[in-house]
Amino acid sequence: MMSPSGRRRRARAPRRTAPPGMLTLAALLVVASLVAGYLALTRSDNTTPTASSGARDGGKAASAKPSQEPEWDGKTKVLGDGSTSYTGPQKGQLKPVPLKPGEKPPQFVVFSWDGALQGDDQLFAHYRELAEEYNAHMTFFLTGIYLLPKSKRDLYSPPRHSKGSAAISFATDEHIRTTLEQLGKAWQGGNEIGTHFNGHFCGKKGGGDWSVEEWKSEIDQFYEFVENWKTNTGFKDADPLPFDIRKEVTGGRAPCLEGQENLLKAIKDYRWRYDASSAGDFQIWPGKKNGIWDFPLQMLPYEGGKYQGLSMDFNFLYNQSEGETEGDPAKYPEWEQQTVAAYMDGFDRVYYGSRAPLFIGNHFENWNGGIYMRAVDQVIKSVCTKKDVKCVSFKELADWLDVQKPETLQLLRGLDPAQSPDWSTVVK
Repeated sequence: MMSPSGRRRRARAPRRTAPPGMLTLAALLVVASLVAGYLALTRSDNTTPTASSGARDGGKAASAKPSQEPEWDGKTKVLGDGSTSYTGPQKGQLKPVPLKPGEKPPQFVVFSWDGALQGDDQLFAHYRELAEEYNAHMTFFLTGIYLLPKSKRDLYSPPRHSKGSAAISFATDEHIRTTLEQLGKAWQGGNEIGTHFNGHFCGKKGGGDWSVEEWKSEIDQFYEFVENWKTNTGFKDADPLPFDIRKEVTGGRAPCLEGQENLLKAIKDYRWRYDASSAGDFQIWPGKKNGIWDFPLQMLPYEGGKYQGLSMDFNFLYNQSEGETEGDPAKYPEWEQQTVAAYMDGFDRVYYGSRAPLFIGNHFENWNGGIYMRAVDQVIKSVCTKKDVKCVSFKELADWLDVQKPETLQLLRGLDPAQSPDWSTVVK
C-alpha cells in the first residue's frame, strides 16, 4: 500500500506483549529482536537494573579516533561524474572536549530519521528547518535507492533477491530532485548524512540472513547510487552534493534493526565509527561492540512507567493502533500525548539522573494523522532549549565520546538511568 508521500507502508505484523513480571534486560532484548524493532512492552516495577552488566567492550571506549584531515585549500573539488564534491570540513560541528574533574556531562539528545526522502509531505525540509531554528543537529539516514530512478532499478542487485527488486518504492524523478536539495542543505546546516542502506528487506532473506560479504555488497551499492546519481538520472543541471559520501558516512541503521552481528563485521573495512541497529537497550551510556560505538533505540517509560517501549514512532504505532497506519481518529489526541509523555519521561529520567544520551528514531511518515511527527515537534521545542542540553548527530556524539577518558566512560556506564551521582566520584 502506498502512502501519499510516495513511500510504501510496511506490512502489518502481529502485536507482541511480554508477560507480566520483573523488567530484565535479557527479556526485553529477546522481545525487541523478535518484533524487529516494533514495540517491546513488559511490566516493570519502580526499579531499573544496574546498567553496568552486559558484554560490552567499554574499557576500550576511547580508541579509533577519527584521523586528522589535511588543511583545506579553500577550493571545491568536484568528484566523479559531478554527483558529489568536497567543499571543506563541515561547519558548525560540536567541538569535543574531555570532561573536567567533577563536571556534569551535557545531556545529549539525538533525533534520527530512517529513509530521508523529501516526499510530497515535505517532512525532510520541515525537520531540517526545525533543527536550524532550535540550534540542533540531526542524523538523516539516506536510503540509497531513493537516488536511483525506477527506470534504472536493474542497477541494484540486492542480496538474496532478484535484480531490481526492493521492499520499498523507488522515488519519482521529482522526489529525487527534492531529496538531493534537502541532503545538501541538511549537510550545510551541520546535520549528518548516514545510511539506511538500500532495499529495506526484512524477515526471511533480509538483513538478518545476510553474510558479511552480502552486507558489504549492500554498502558498496549505496555508495555507488549516491556517487552516480547524475549519470543515472541525467540531471546534468543539478549541483553536486556538497560532501564526499565516503567521508561523510560513518554509521547507519539497518532496516527493521536486523543483522547487526554481521553488519558490524562488514563496516570495519569502511572505518565506520558507530552503528544504530541494535534491537533495544536501557537508557544507559553507550558502549562499543567489536570496536564500534553501539547506539541502540532505547526503552522509555510508557503509560506512566507501567511499561517500557522502544523509542521509535513505529513502536508506538504497533501498540496504539496494532500496526494500522490509519487507526481510530478519535484516539489521535490521546495517542499523541501518550507518545510525547513517553519521550519526555525518558528525557527527564536521564536529564535529572545519569545524563545518558537520549536516542529518538523516527520516519518521515504521517501515520495516524501525523501524531508522531507532532509529538517529535513538541519534544524538540521542549528539550533542545533546556540548559546543558545538546541536540546533536550520532557522529558528533561519537566525536565527544572518543575524547573522554576510558575510565570515566566505564563509570558512566555503571549508572542506572535515574541515578544522579556525586559527579566528583564519576568524572575524575
